[in-house]
Amino acid sequence: MKKITLKIFVALTVLMLLWACGNSPKNPVAEASLPPIYPDYADVTVPVGIAPLNFEVTGADRVDVTVTGEDGGQLHVNGRLADFPVDKWRKLLEANKGKSLTVTVNARSDGKWHAYKDFKINVSPYELDAWGLTYRRIAPGYEKWGRMGLYQRQLSDFTESPILENSSFENGCLNCHSSWRTNPDRFVFHIRGTHGATLVQTEKGREWLNTKTDQTLGTCVYPYWHPSGRFVAFSTNTTRQVFHAINSERIEVFDYESDLQIYDVETHELLLSPLVKTPDWMESYPVFSPDGKTIYFCTSRQYDNIKENYKNIKYNICSISFDAESGQFGDHVDTLFNAVRMGKSAVHPRPSYDGRYLMFTICDYGCFPIWHNESEQWLMDLATGESRPIDEANSPKADSYHNWSLDSHWFVFTSRRENGLFSLLYLASVDDEGHVSKPFLLPQKDPRRYYSNLMFSYNTPDFSIHKVNLNRRASSREILSDERVKLTVKPGWDTASKDD
Repeated sequence: MKKITLKIFVALTVLMLLWACGNSPKNPVAEASLPPIYPDYADVTVPVGIAPLNFEVTGADRVDVTVTGEDGGQLHVNGRLADFPVDKWRKLLEANKGKSLTVTVNARSDGKWHAYKDFKINVSPYELDAWGLTYRRIAPGYEKWGRMGLYQRQLSDFTESPILENSSFENGCLNCHSSWRTNPDRFVFHIRGTHGATLVQTEKGREWLNTKTDQTLGTCVYPYWHPSGRFVAFSTNTTRQVFHAINSERIEVFDYESDLQIYDVETHELLLSPLVKTPDWMESYPVFSPDGKTIYFCTSRQYDNIKENYKNIKYNICSISFDAESGQFGDHVDTLFNAVRMGKSAVHPRPSYDGRYLMFTICDYGCFPIWHNESEQWLMDLATGESRPIDEANSPKADSYHNWSLDSHWFVFTSRRENGLFSLLYLASVDDEGHVSKPFLLPQKDPRRYYSNLMFSYNTPDFSIHKVNLNRRASSREILSDERVKLTVKPGWDTASKDD
């Protein structure tokens, strides 16, 4: 019996050695090109603490990859794809902060091994002060919404969890969400549909608001927190969508009318101003400056027959001052970026938290650039007023909705560059001189399999300094109960602002 067992052991050992030899590079053919990897992580810049940049080589059935740190450390993996251990990857990045990693790739295809040119992954000196990301995932539908949800993803690994899914409250629409300076202790989002409401969650608990009033157009959308945490800027929009009759364009989403308003969390009042609640202009996408003294927004002239004039709807980036102590808007509106003069439309302004930059999206017309292939990101230096397209990060497909990390060295945005159909998440950094790094696709454990099977688009991404704590079961019950806090409008807004 012992002799039989020994023979089996020897045979298995030989088979394992033969298997290992067959799956390791042997006499590889030297290639003069970079490896055709997916995702394209060559020469990207990543923060310490990011999940492993796993990848595969297109057309290869096996890869052998070695990653060597400029300041020391090495990783070696061999398999169907480059699947790096999370702990070892993290240690390698920590040891090479501000330096680079050299990636050596051998790949087997058609029974032959190929040795490709090395490429670099740069490890940024700038920390990414974020636990993770929050975002909505939604099917790229049209007239009706189906399954969707708000989700959160830990950036140091691949862990994702739902914040809230619409299947728990009769498939209503979950709208844009916002955290207070990336801190989800104060969190807001809107629900459309039969059980419509706006959630405002603070350290004191949850409140479900009915934000419709007799003096405003409708419910509050597109939220952004004041740095004090007391106010939330919203717009209220009458939105419609139509189909195009040509193949190159699928759908157009546009506003018939829109205004700005600010919600006071402490008094349950809406603060209004006739300067941003005008009958001939449409104001949208308001955000506060980092010091809380300015509101940035976009505005367009309103047209009577929008379906015929939709290509004439073009927005400029404007601003108005705000006094948090009195709750009063300023007495005039300034134009910061005149896109109309360029024959373009500028939307989605987002200031960096250090107050240095304003990032926004440029498209040919309208306020919904996610459907526009020509959409691209621009960066304004708020000290000089100079603006430029972010050529380092833009692509031929729609690049749109973006948000900053709290340290203002990183931003996340959506892009359809992968296939023109689905919006995926990309991250990039901005150095002290304003140079933007090559964006990298949000890492996944098995990226090709994950993104090929994903039938949803990401949108409204934001950084989060810790996990969002929302009781999903209790929230679903509260949504279905239809118990809402009714808002009022602060008196005197229509006279006080005019007199200032």
